[in-house]
Amino acid sequence: MKQTKYVMSEGLAFAEKKDMEKLRRLSLKGWHVRNFKFMGYSLEKGPSSDFIYSIDYRSLKEEEREEYLDFFSSAGWTHVTTEGNTHLFRAAPGTPPIYSDRETAAEKHGELGSSVRWTVISFVIITALAWLGTLITTGAFQSTLTVIAVILTIFALPASWTVTAIYKNKWAEEGKRVLVNVTRTLPFLLLAGAIFLITADGVTSVFRLLAYMIVGAVVFPAAIWVVTSLYCRLGKAVS
Repeated sequence: MKQTKYVMSEGLAFAEKKDMEKLRRLSLKGWHVRNFKFMGYSLEKGPSSDFIYSIDYRSLKEEEREEYLDFFSSAGWTHVTTEGNTHLFRAAPGTPPIYSDRETAAEKHGELGSSVRWTVISFVIITALAWLGTLITTGAFQSTLTVIAVILTIFALPASWTVTAIYKNKWAEEGKRVLVNVTRTLPFLLLAGAIFLITADGVTSVFRLLAYMIVGAVVFPAAIWVVTSLYCRLGKAVS
């Protein structure tokens, strides 16, 4: 019988609670997280146990790591694995949560956001400059810049969605409903704008290409989310 398997994540920035609930259900079936994998988790087979899981985001220096893990251990949380600034813990049901109030929960998301915010902003600015370059150049240089802009956009758009989702979680914990609603409507506004550019007359090929990429960046993740959600629900029904 296979002793390890891979489980896809729905995205910690988008569905952290769903991921933690899924990992608990898998533990009840004897599948326990071993470490993070690309876009998911590696699990290993063991005795059936009821574990609750929780994520913390913290940038640690090497000398801070032991004290950090000891703090959670004393509170009943066992460290499972770490990937970058993301730390996964598990505990027995009934253990007090790592973040027991909205203020500290907001700090958790703020810690994650601050660790990637400026990297993503810089990346988006470089991408925007590449697209601007395609508008003011011609010939082979324009073609080269277009290829570069497309490649950068492939990474910049998902990164932007992720950071937006992180701050939406932070603002939700802080009760900032206006900002939460803005982030929720932003994809629809971008999609509407992109469709307008695609269907309007007189739009340059550069803007039309960018519009198609925005449509893909909105529709493709939404399709993945629908498929993974259906898969998880079907998995629950079968079990």
